[in-house]
Amino acid sequence: MNHLTETRFRDFDLHPDLLKGIDEAGFEFCTPIQAQSIPIALTGKDVAGEAQTGTGKTAAFMVACMNHLITKPSHENRKKTEVRAMILAPTRELAIQIHKDALVIGKYTGLKMGLAYGGTDYDKQRNILLDGVDILIGTPGRTIDFFKQKVFSLKNCEVVVLDEADRMFDLGFIDDMRYLLRRCPEPAKRLSLLFSATLSHRVGELAYVHMNDPAEIKVKADTKTADKIAQSIYYPANEEKIPLLLGLMKKLKPTRSIVFINTKRVADKVYAWLEGNGYKSALLSGDVPQKKRQSLLKKFQDGEFNTLVATDVAARGLHIPEVSHVFNFDLPQSGEDYVHRIGRTARAGASGSAISFACEDFAHYIMDIEEYIDQKIGKESVTSDLLEEPKPPIKMERRPRPGGNRGSGNRNQGRGRDSRSRRR
Repeated sequence: MNHLTETRFRDFDLHPDLLKGIDEAGFEFCTPIQAQSIPIALTGKDVAGEAQTGTGKTAAFMVACMNHLITKPSHENRKKTEVRAMILAPTRELAIQIHKDALVIGKYTGLKMGLAYGGTDYDKQRNILLDGVDILIGTPGRTIDFFKQKVFSLKNCEVVVLDEADRMFDLGFIDDMRYLLRRCPEPAKRLSLLFSATLSHRVGELAYVHMNDPAEIKVKADTKTADKIAQSIYYPANEEKIPLLLGLMKKLKPTRSIVFINTKRVADKVYAWLEGNGYKSALLSGDVPQKKRQSLLKKFQDGEFNTLVATDVAARGLHIPEVSHVFNFDLPQSGEDYVHRIGRTARAGASGSAISFACEDFAHYIMDIEEYIDQKIGKESVTSDLLEEPKPPIKMERRPRPGGNRGSGNRNQGRGRDSRSRRR
């Protein structure tokens, strides 16, 4: 499988208890980002890594972090509220996924893990942290909330990880990140690992200020999109989009697909059409409560339904295996969003298809997208045999907009972004 290197995890000088968990997780050979970053981090040197989504960044930093903690005992007078490692992620879904992976890899290490993310489980999270954890995994907003309450201390934090650093900027978390980093020991006295889809100028500046001369690792594919994603684009009229989506679903019979929409209002409509035409689906958008969101994702992963209609809240940080097709029902507004959407398929070496609709409202974004990915997307014709006559959509219940604080995982979303982003 060409997405893996010939480097084995066993080739590294890892603690036997950590190796046992890695073996049990089924990891043998490293991906390129793992093969390049882990040996450097194991020497205690900081790493700033750039790699595409779905290339194994979580295992890269988690293996380095855990090995550091179990081979270097904590200081004798450590208080139970002093965390030894802090891992920050931009979204609650990603924080939850990192925690899940950490429990598997770290099963035999004896390290205690805690979560801090907005939207739900406030007291449960707080009590776990008060009881003492080695590794805190969280979104910036809820993490700061608990920190200010003195639920935990960063005074002797030994490892700091920033995952999807570019996305933290996008969501307006930069001030929160800086606040937390300044409460940790100075960069020379800790191991810092930063991972990002792009090591842009602003991410590089963050690394320069808050890290100790990090080794810069860039793992780039020939293109910014995965090699095994077959990309195509149709140019339907607005009224042809639903018939075309239904026609392609009928023709392609995707085993598991995600249909991306730009706005919540249109997502509701597309979900209703799919359900009305016999495609068992789920709807994932910004106002779906956290517990329901986690339940929907689990059902999707378990195959209880095979179509997920989603706004960009689902585009990053979700590890959903075996997604065969991604449909951009609405063309995204940037090349970066396009790459992250279609990156939900063809993960970890599998193949997949990404099909985009360039309709009257969004076709003007295609030039920017093609420039960003540095390739032309193959054009397909909208033919009459592809347009499926739709049955009526199901009637959607009007859901009240949730009031109050939607949780720290959404904190500051939209800061510095345009009004269209806020409506997602």
